[in-house]
Amino acid sequence: MTNSSNDLSAEELAKLTPEQLAEIERKYDEGAATRAVGPNVGMVLRAVALVFALYHFVTAGFGLPADHWHMGWHLSGLFILTYALFPIFKSDSAFAMKVSRLRLGNIPLYDLVFMALGVASSLYVGLAWRGIPSLGIEEQTFRMGNPNGYDVFFGVIIILLVLDIARRTLGWVLPFIICVFISYALFGTYFPGLLQHPGVNFKTFVSSMYFPQEGIFGVTLWVVSTIVFHFVLFGVIAQRTGLGQLFIDNATILAGRYVGGPAKVSVVSSAFFGTISGSSVANTVSTGALTIPNMKRLGYPGHFAGGVEAAASAGGQITPPIMGAAAFIMAEFLQLPYTTIVIAAIVPAVLHYVGVFAVVHLMALKLGLKGMAKDSLPQFAAVWREGWANIIPLIGLLVVLFSGYTPYMSAFCGISLAVIAGMARLREPTTLIYPAAFIAFVLWKWMGQGFEGQMALLLVIGAVVATLNPQERIRLPQMAESLEVGVKYALAVGAASAAVGIVVGVINTTGIGFRMGFMVTQGAGSMAMSLNDMFTFGGWEMISTPDLQLFLSLVFIAISCILMGAGVPTTALYIMLASVAQPALAQLGVPPIASHMFVLYYGVVSEITPPVCTSAYAAAAIANSNPFRTGVSAFTLGLGKVVAPMAFVYAPVLLIVSSTGFDLWEFAYTATSCILGVLALSMAVVGYWKAPMGAFMRVLLAVSGIVFIAPSLQADLIAALIAAPAILSQLFKRRSTPAAV
Repeated sequence: MTNSSNDLSAEELAKLTPEQLAEIERKYDEGAATRAVGPNVGMVLRAVALVFALYHFVTAGFGLPADHWHMGWHLSGLFILTYALFPIFKSDSAFAMKVSRLRLGNIPLYDLVFMALGVASSLYVGLAWRGIPSLGIEEQTFRMGNPNGYDVFFGVIIILLVLDIARRTLGWVLPFIICVFISYALFGTYFPGLLQHPGVNFKTFVSSMYFPQEGIFGVTLWVVSTIVFHFVLFGVIAQRTGLGQLFIDNATILAGRYVGGPAKVSVVSSAFFGTISGSSVANTVSTGALTIPNMKRLGYPGHFAGGVEAAASAGGQITPPIMGAAAFIMAEFLQLPYTTIVIAAIVPAVLHYVGVFAVVHLMALKLGLKGMAKDSLPQFAAVWREGWANIIPLIGLLVVLFSGYTPYMSAFCGISLAVIAGMARLREPTTLIYPAAFIAFVLWKWMGQGFEGQMALLLVIGAVVATLNPQERIRLPQMAESLEVGVKYALAVGAASAAVGIVVGVINTTGIGFRMGFMVTQGAGSMAMSLNDMFTFGGWEMISTPDLQLFLSLVFIAISCILMGAGVPTTALYIMLASVAQPALAQLGVPPIASHMFVLYYGVVSEITPPVCTSAYAAAAIANSNPFRTGVSAFTLGLGKVVAPMAFVYAPVLLIVSSTGFDLWEFAYTATSCILGVLALSMAVVGYWKAPMGAFMRVLLAVSGIVFIAPSLQADLIAALIAAPAILSQLFKRRSTPAAV
């Protein structure tokens, strides 16, 4: 198959410069496009970004201030940088440099006013926490539910401005949904049926949304400001120092020589890269710059090459150990250690990549594509001789994280080791200040019993060994640039977390989560009773009414995830729908962690679901292919994982740490059944295994794949019988191409 005539050649794609790749990321990642500013203002903003990054880095290691101050400083930084860098409306002229008396370094005066109001409203909570007698402001405890005039003024301001920065960084969809929730809280008496409630007094609403514990200063902003930002920073720094390239090189060594090599490299490298990046678009651009041209060079159509990269990269948010922001918020919602969420995510991530890998392999067989030439593959010894030190920061982060320390302490150690591996060299004595400072910190923590002796020893050894890195060191300006990039990546997720805090506040105040959950289960129950006769043969029920009710509830929630995912970030989508799914599925006996993982998984699927699939559009820009067709390819590649989350609900043992317990035999059997289901669906999607297959056989495999996902011996036997004609017909057909590895 040949590429379309308007596609660039693979050679031209391979010559994409870092600037062109950055432009692609800016275009398709709404949070990455910023307006031009004057040189003096640019210097000030760089200073703000560096102070913002260093503040979070230092407090992660040396201790956090009070929550209301910490989140207030974080919000202040968001307001300053968002209003400086994101125009009020997005257009080519809005991002361009303009000279006017009403602008300061290209920042309009009204944005400077919004900036000042945002900072004031963010810091007011801390300033007035103990009361301000001269202004007649009592302690915050006495003002809960009974705010004074200052509280209402700053509360209204911060609600409006948080919605505005979410709109500027992420578009209109999320603020619109939040406004619907606000309307529900204030005008509950006008809603019908179960949704009706007395309504919340305006001043009480503002107080709930503004003061800590709920609303804007609630758990979502706390998690992002305390944990997520640090992991974003680690991912950016680790990539800059060479860990990302190490992943790509090793993926090429592992998969490049096999049939359809570059596409498999895309899947494997995206899996590796997903361990340090929770951003699908950043993952797509970073790995796709290499893998997409290579795929096209071997004969993959441009839209398929882009779809492979987008589908593989979408797994970054569910790939341990560093997952997306939603995973950290899940840990807080469920009151579980983050390491528990990491363990629970292992099988979902494996199923994700098995599905994509299987489709890629079968498509390569169908197109007759070969692997990469041996002389074009990196040499294992050379790759590790040069890049071995870059793995030390990731190892250090994981060791600290899984030893029971806080996630932000593990991020602090990971960032410190990444800086050492990137900037310190034993042969340059002046650079040893970095490991010396970190070792002093470790010893200080050890003496204060903050670190156990074994942990302190491992970190000191890691810091010393990292200085032996043979690669050229990163200079201070380059590291400062990495910190700036990390801060820019965090602006969108920070704005989303603050805005979605309003949704959490409304849910807690009105109980809408339980109301909607009850509506979902009741609707599913009514449909299940109506459909029960279709699955009953004499006295034998193929599927019971409760099981059918659970299945329909899952379908309703999955459809909601995919539909609402059009324009809503995964983190925001997860928070909103988990609040509904948890009560609904809890009524049906589903463990909390299973229902939360279900929503998170479908939130990731929505990222590659047309018409809004930013990862696929970014990949299409690199492949110079049709964006919508690339999105369809990405969704098709991900069909196997669309049904996989059902298995976590029916068999929570797949999550390993579920409250239902863990049984090794049950786990092995269920995991095998699910993988067979994903493989059957993959064959149905591609229409090929040993030879091309007709439409009827593809339908049989698709149905059997879905039945395989229901983990029971009865279901598996039925699935095997359904798939048997297709499998046997493939085995009896003579393949026209020789066997591939």
